[in-house]
Amino acid sequence: MSIQRRSVLVTGGAGYIGSHLVGLLLNHGYGVRVLDNLTFGGQGLLSYLTHAQFEFQHGDLRKEEDVHAAISGIDSIVHLAAIVGDPACRKEPDLAREVNLTASEMLCSIAIQSGVKRFVFASTCSNYGRMDTSDSFVDETSPLRPVSLYAELKVGFEEYLLKAHSAGFTPTVLRFATAYGLSPRPRFDLTVNEFTRELTLSRRLEVYGRQFWRPYTHARDLAAACVTVLETETEKVAGQAFNIGANDENYQKESLVAMIVRELDADGDNVVYVQRDEDPRDYRVNFDKARRLLGFELSRSVNDGIREIIGAIRSGIIVDPDSRLYRNA
Repeated sequence: MSIQRRSVLVTGGAGYIGSHLVGLLLNHGYGVRVLDNLTFGGQGLLSYLTHAQFEFQHGDLRKEEDVHAAISGIDSIVHLAAIVGDPACRKEPDLAREVNLTASEMLCSIAIQSGVKRFVFASTCSNYGRMDTSDSFVDETSPLRPVSLYAELKVGFEEYLLKAHSAGFTPTVLRFATAYGLSPRPRFDLTVNEFTRELTLSRRLEVYGRQFWRPYTHARDLAAACVTVLETETEKVAGQAFNIGANDENYQKESLVAMIVRELDADGDNVVYVQRDEDPRDYRVNFDKARRLLGFELSRSVNDGIREIIGAIRSGIIVDPDSRLYRNA
């Protein structure tokens, strides 16, 4: 199949964010090719299979021949494929290094050789590690202090990618806030989704590090940010990093629990807070740059995501929210 001129390769397109992104790109008139090894299945892509501008390639990012085939005829790349999250990287550190750094560098190199113009990389706000003080914010000018293998590898590829910036190659880094919400490929190993599942099912919920800050953004909004970058003038995004989220969507874990309990009209007696001061990750993030330069705004709030998850579980649409398919580690 031959796809149209505005052609985008989405690596990891069958995943939690990728399955949102594919639909958004198709709706915006792009031709879309997905490269994915289907570790967690391909159900998230089923509704796109008959679209005239969609292609799927079952392949491995670590295999040079698969990457060459995936990039052929492509104008832009959105690179989502990764071993995602601290637990998954701790579980298989060698695989994480192969995929998140070595294979990503190969993808970038082949993209440049093949004449790809734009390369959007899904990074993470966890690169910031820990704030200097509890009342501060970090932004794109703040030092990166990764405290996990997952973040170390993200920082490593960010550095590699941004150094590759040239007149003909436009790399952009998006540091995503922690994702939540429903997706064509659901996940329940993410903080908001997991907490909501447990409390909706009236289970005991243990919360560690109740005081630590994180920013949160719906998976669909993270996908929308990728489209926004592709449609923004080159000079605004070339060689740039952007935090993706909103200033008022930074929360401590105890605030998330309070929101869920309120939505459920519950008493919260099944929530147990476990003190954990040794967790070094604590960051409240400023997102002004993306709003100012890209005009990017969120369409959903954490409360919206909580209501989505409650509705999906109570209605029975999500039959087994404990399924292995719904978590990355």
